[in-house]
Formats: sequence, C-alpha cells, structure tokens
Amino acid sequence: DKIAINGDWGVELGQIEALADIPEWRLAVVLGGAGAAADVGLQPSKLVNGKLSDERITGKLFLETMKWARVSGREPRAVEDVLAPGDVVYVQESPVAPGSYELRQVPKVSGALVAMDPYTGRVLAMVGGFSFAQSEFNRATQAYRQPGSSFKPFLYAAALDNGYTPSSVVMDAPLEISQGPGLGTWRPQNYGGKFYGPSTLRTGIELSRNVMTVRLAQDMGMPLVAEYAKRFGIYDNMLPVLSMSLGAGETTVMRMTAAYATIANGGRKIRPTLIDRIQDRYGRTIFKHDSRICDGCTQDDWAGQEEPTLIDDREQILDPMTAYQITSMMEGVVQRGTATSVRAVGRPVAGKTGTTNDEKDAWFMGYTPDLAVGVFVGYDTPKPMGRGATGGQVAAPIFTEFVKAALDAKPPVEFRVPKGLQLIPINRRTGLRAAAGTPGTILEAFKPGMAPPDSYSIIGFQDDMGVPRTVSPEAGQAVLSGTGGLY
Repeated sequence: DKIAINGDWGVELGQIEALADIPEWRLAVVLGGAGAAADVGLQPSKLVNGKLSDERITGKLFLETMKWARVSGREPRAVEDVLAPGDVVYVQESPVAPGSYELRQVPKVSGALVAMDPYTGRVLAMVGGFSFAQSEFNRATQAYRQPGSSFKPFLYAAALDNGYTPSSVVMDAPLEISQGPGLGTWRPQNYGGKFYGPSTLRTGIELSRNVMTVRLAQDMGMPLVAEYAKRFGIYDNMLPVLSMSLGAGETTVMRMTAAYATIANGGRKIRPTLIDRIQDRYGRTIFKHDSRICDGCTQDDWAGQEEPTLIDDREQILDPMTAYQITSMMEGVVQRGTATSVRAVGRPVAGKTGTTNDEKDAWFMGYTPDLAVGVFVGYDTPKPMGRGATGGQVAAPIFTEFVKAALDAKPPVEFRVPKGLQLIPINRRTGLRAAAGTPGTILEAFKPGMAPPDSYSIIGFQDDMGVPRTVSPEAGQAVLSGTGGLY
C-alpha cells in the first residue's frame, strides 16, 4: 500500500487493517530518509472508544537490518533501493536498539508444521500457515500436496519387509519406461541429472536417488508399494504406477507426520488427535483417544495385586525390525545425506527431505525417539520457488530450529534397537561385509537369518534369464561408461 504523507498520515494509516494475530508486527509509513536510515511513522493505536489515538510515534529503520530485502537479486546499498516515501510496511521494534525498528515482510510462500507424540498420536503443535487473519485455510490438514522424496522411506520399508536388506544393491543408471500408446517415454532423473551406478538401498535413501528408487519399485511391483501406502494412511487408494514411487501423489502434512510417527514407534498404527479425553459434567469420561486397555485399572485400593498392565491392541503395520532399519537409514540422511544441516539439533534424529519437480514443494519429515515433526513449504498455488529451494535447504532448517527449541530441556535419547537385530560392519559403498574399523565401513542392521551378501549382485542388472548378475563392484561401475548420462 501507499498513502499520502503531506498532512496527518496517521488517519489514513489507521484505516489500513493489520494482521491481528501478529501483535509484535506494526504497520508503519515511510516518511523519508536516504542512505543508511529511513524515518517511519507507526500506525496509531485505537482507544477504548474505538477512535484513533492522537499520538504519532516515529522511529528509524536502518539499512543494516534490511540487507535481506534484495532488489533484482542484489543487496540494497541504500534504504531508497527498497523503500520510498509513502510506502506502508510492517516493522518490529529492534530487540537491541529501543526506539528503532526492523523491516518485516509478509511472505508470499506458505507452509505447515505438525509436531506429534509418536506413541499416542497426540498433536503437540500445529501450524497451518503464516497468519490465520490472512488466510483461514489450514495447510497442515487441508492442503493436498506432492510429498516427493519424503515418500521414499515407505517404499524402502516395503522392500525391507519383503526380503531386501539395507545392503541390497540397485543399479542407478539411465532408465526408459513406456507409458503406453501416445504418451511417450518416461525417463526418470536424479536431482542434478547424473547417474551413479550400483548403489545400496541405504545410499538410495541417504542421497535420495530417484532412478534407483524407480528401478527398485519396478523390481518388487507397485501394487505392494500401494498396499504399504494405504497401511500407513498416506494415500487412500494409490494408483500403482511407477511415478508414484517418487511421491507424485497428493497427501497432507498431518497424514505424512502420522506415517513417520508410526515408523518412530516401531510400526504400530496411530491415529492423530488434538483431543485426549472428554468428560461430562459429572466427571465421567465419555471419550478418550487412547484405545489401549488397562487390565486392573479399576481397583480402588492396592491389596498386594500386580501392577496394572496396558494391553496395546493397535495394529502392527510394520515389522519393528524393519522400522529400526529404516530409522537407521534415515539417520544417515542427517549424518551424510541431503539434510546435514539437521545435525545442528545435537541429538539422534532420523528424517527425509522431499522436493518436487521445479521446486514447487519442499518437505522435511523427521523424528527423534520421542517427537515426530513434519514441515512443508510451498506457494498456495503451486509454482517454482527457485533453483535450490529444496527440502534440505528450505524445510530442514525450520525443522531444526523447532526441534532444538521443543526438546531444549530434555536429554538426548538414542533410538531403541529391537531385540534380535544384528549389527554387522559392511562397506557403505558396496554393501559387502567388511572388517570393523576399515575406512568407509558402517554398522548395518540385519534381521535374524539375513546377512550381508558374499557376492556383488545388482538389482536391475540381469542376465538373459532375468537373474541378477553377480559381478565385481568395479565392473558394476563400468556399466555406466558410454551412457551419456555422466556430466
């Protein structure tokens, strides 16, 4: 907005409606200034009788605090590069210099955040957008967006539940898939356009490899992936086509957070809720979210009986061992993969980034042992946010700041390892067994009866009979030579 500043600017400024739910921001009009500082007049407050106050408060905006307000991509060199007399802007009082103010801007991009207790489904915090006064649309529960690569852990969970291991190797090489008459050929690409040759399932999650994910989905069949997506409540009826393996369907932040919380709690299905319990006026419970049965909780007095036991009748939709394997792989996303900025949380965190085509949607979904958090950022009407606006660059820092503040007073807790899992040292690149302490070695979780392979067998690299070929790691890498895909 722009108003006249010749006369009493307070009257016209007072008629402009500010966002009511951001009280720390105030509307102001630029009165003048140049170079390193501008003078602003603040919107007059309203008296109890509804009239505007006669008081006119002014202050200064300094160039040093508005360097973020770039003009045509470059940093402003003077306040007049950003502001002109008569401009109506939002300001906030400086925390370090009382009487001066800092420029603020209502973002064009929006988003959502959901924080959930992974064991009960209790929603601990929910943000559905920047301002309710600006828009009542709840982007946490009402906005259906493409999750992109943040869907991949559920595809990999389906694989680990059905015979694959974290060290299974899949070919990451150019892939062409016919889409049917008149639809052309689909050529899935990795972010950045390169191909990396044979890679373990762990690498596929950590570095978010698209092509090998499609190849893995093709190998095990999309109907299986669709069944897992339905079990986790991400999609009601997912179309079993290969593009869905890369998160091309649409779902909500609430649904995705509940799905990640299910992995965090060892695979037990949870239902998100904002209400724990409802009592009537006599104190009788007429609704409670927790469906677990407490055997022995009805006794009035203790007479030497055993402690009450909770019977958890919730559906086990994922093997607890698989849940830990996926958790361990998503810890790698934070330690070595696409979300290394999340290491700043300073405690064990598992998570996954998600970025859709042209950076229209950016996600980071993650959890600690006791808190699951989902973050989404994107324009309300999907459009590109700009090259580099990925889940790791845009959504992950929001997750990091939130979790650091939310868990500040709690000591770090390690992820719980289910009984029976074996931790075996393997080479992170090849997936083959390795001697502990060897460079490039990690401890990988294997289920009883399963172990790292003795030979290098690549899924998606078969002989004439369709059997995965056993080759050396070097030969597997050589497959890529001459593809024209490595730049």
